[in-house]
Amino acid sequence: MNDARAGSTVLITAGGSGIGRAMAEAFAATGARVWITDISQSALDSCPTEWQRDCLDVADPVAMSELFQRVQKTWGGLDTLCPNAGTPGTTAQVEDQDFTAFQRCLAVNLGGALLAAQGALPMMKAAGNGSIIFTGSTAGQFGSPYRAPYVAAKWAINGLMKTVAMEAGPYGIRANVIAPGCVEGPRIDGVIEREAVVKGTTADIIRKAYEAGTSLRVFARPQDVAAMAVFLASDAGARISGQILTIDGHTENPDSKP
Repeated sequence: MNDARAGSTVLITAGGSGIGRAMAEAFAATGARVWITDISQSALDSCPTEWQRDCLDVADPVAMSELFQRVQKTWGGLDTLCPNAGTPGTTAQVEDQDFTAFQRCLAVNLGGALLAAQGALPMMKAAGNGSIIFTGSTAGQFGSPYRAPYVAAKWAINGLMKTVAMEAGPYGIRANVIAPGCVEGPRIDGVIEREAVVKGTTADIIRKAYEAGTSLRVFARPQDVAAMAVFLASDAGARISGQILTIDGHTENPDSKP
C-alpha cells in the first residue's frame, strides 16, 4: 500500500519546517503515519507529538543507516519516502566559491537524498511497491547565477531520480522529482538578500524580478509543493515515474529564477 491514505507510512527528511513540514501535515491529513527528521531539535519539538521524529544530519551515513533500521523495526516497511533535506549553499561567483562549502552543499542536497534512497529501497523492494519523491528545484532545470553549489546538486538530483526510477521500477517502485521555484518562506528570503548583496542592489528589486519571471507573478507556497507530493504518493499518481514536476507558477524567463 503506497497511496496516501489512512495507515500508509511516510518518511520526510527536513520535515520540521518549510516544505517538509507542509508535506508532513498534508500526509498526516490523509491519515498516513508520519516520520520526520530534521537537523534542528527545536523545529522537531514544534511538530505534532504523534509524528515519529529524529534529530540528525542527513549527510551522516551512520545516522541515516540507523534511522532506517528504526523505521524497519517500528513500521516493518515504508510506503513513501520524501528526501527533502537541503541547504541553499553559498552565494558567489564560481571563482569565489569556497570548495569546502561546495562539498557540504552537495553532501546535504545530493548525498542526503542518496542515503535516504539507499535506506528505503530494500524495504520497498521487499514489499513490491513504494514511492520516492525527491525535492529538486527549478535551479536544477535552468541554472542560476551565483548559486553553483545548489544548482549542481539539484541537477544531480534529477539524474539520481531517473536512475532510481529505472532500477526500481521492475519492483513496483516509482520515483519522481518535485521541482519548486520560489517558495514563500525564510529560505528564499535569505537567498534574495544574499543575491542582492552580490549584485549591489536591493532585496525588493531581486524579489520583483523573480516574480516577473513567472506568468502567475507570485511565489509558490509550501502547501502547493506538499499537495503534489500527496498526489504522487496516491493511487492517482500510480503510473507517474521518472518525471520532474515543476511547481513555480510557470517560468517565462529562466534567467530570473532562483
